Amino acid sequence: MNCMTETHFVDSNLLVYWRDASEPGKQPRAREWLAYLWAARKGRLSVQVLNEFYVTVTHKLTPGMSRDEAWSDMQAFLAWKPQPIDEDLLVRGRAVQQRFQFAWWDSLIVAAAQALGCRYLLTEDLQDGQDLDGVIVMDPFSHAPSER
Repeated sequence: MNCMTETHFVDSNLLVYWRDASEPGKQPRAREWLAYLWAARKGRLSVQVLNEFYVTVTHKLTPGMSRDEAWSDMQAFLAWKPQPIDEDLLVRGRAVQQRFQFAWWDSLIVAAAQALGCRYLLTEDLQDGQDLDGVIVMDPFSHAPSER
């Protein structure tokens, strides 16, 4: 798989590990992925992902981030033009849920990746390598950005 030339949809877990110092095994890989995606301009995400990131880093991490720090990160990711949650995404999410039997929130993530035309979905929450009607799940903690 040639992940170097295609866009990658980033799930919230990758963003959270990027900021979670309590995960020394995952934080360096998350940083590696995000540095690559920024430099290559290949990163994509959704409003849902940003919401999940904000809540997790401000309320669930120990130590957590301040609201201002989390907001600053979110503002930076607005450059990726996040996929909004709108009527079309809800309809697409429902179709994903019916086809793959995923939880609702995972279905919306897949639907957003599809709507944005992403080739890869970087997440540890779904089966690595699974083809979701053209979007390939890639566990970012099992694959480095340099892997093909």
